[in-house]
Amino acid sequence: MQRQTYLLVTAASLALVANAAFAEDSTDPITIPIHNWSSQIVMSNVVGQIFEAEGNSVEYVSTDSQAVYEAVRLGDATLELEVWEGAFGASFRAAVEKGGIVDVATHNAITREDWWYPMWTKEACPGLPDWKALNDCAKLFATPETGDKGRFLGGPVDWLKHDQEKVDALGMNFVVVNAGSAAALWAEIAAAEKTKTPIVVFNWTPNFAEAVWPGEFVEFPAWEEGCDKDPAVGPLPDKTYDCGNPANGYLKIAAWDGMAEKWPKAFATLQKVSFTNPQIAEMAKLVDIDGMEPEDAAATWLKANEAVWKTWIE
Repeated sequence: MQRQTYLLVTAASLALVANAAFAEDSTDPITIPIHNWSSQIVMSNVVGQIFEAEGNSVEYVSTDSQAVYEAVRLGDATLELEVWEGAFGASFRAAVEKGGIVDVATHNAITREDWWYPMWTKEACPGLPDWKALNDCAKLFATPETGDKGRFLGGPVDWLKHDQEKVDALGMNFVVVNAGSAAALWAEIAAAEKTKTPIVVFNWTPNFAEAVWPGEFVEFPAWEEGCDKDPAVGPLPDKTYDCGNPANGYLKIAAWDGMAEKWPKAFATLQKVSFTNPQIAEMAKLVDIDGMEPEDAAATWLKANEAVWKTWIE
């Protein structure tokens, strides 16, 4: 009797595995969120077009880059392809703790997001990349709107980089001004290049900018886990955000925990997706430099990189 029960359980288990292996994806569209920087938009179209090649339907929805993790957790969006540790790690971890969202994979790419300057700026402020030297040179970055203080041009407000908290914690002679988009950052750098005007902006890697404008990240006190929450962590015992962002951050892929059951084939593909720094930089370049529309950029990238992505769907 015991052996018979064991055989029945084994047979049932094998049936479940077989059903999972041959289950068809739902005909409902896979919802992919779109944000306000080029690599994420192109990457989303790349993966979306791969899903379509597998027979799925896809819809793209413009979504706030912080609120997206709650949307994925609730199943309103199916996945997120660029979970940057520095910018979105806190929102991602909070959603994971609530449940409903899963950590699917980690890209090969290594990320960094922080204050950055093009190399002509270092010629005007030779103590760089040390943040204290930058602070001593603050007047070089002054504009009519910042008075005697330097201007730091940050990313869009919804990227939540806590630059003002960093300025306050370290007592920096800077005013944080937020750009409306990634494109606005590139336009400011390009304008400054014409006259070699010193400029310090929010930047990140991977993206195309590092190939167009050689530069460096400002070196703040090294990131330590908790320096954004616990005053005891970091060089200043009574301050939070007295540190830089992670210098070797992750770039993850997240998904609604119901995706594996509803779209098993697409989920299996998503688990294999992984991009490198140069690949992501190329995706952004196709839009930001070559002027292509995101869907066309995705198709171009896919055609040029068949050896990369076809292994994900075999």
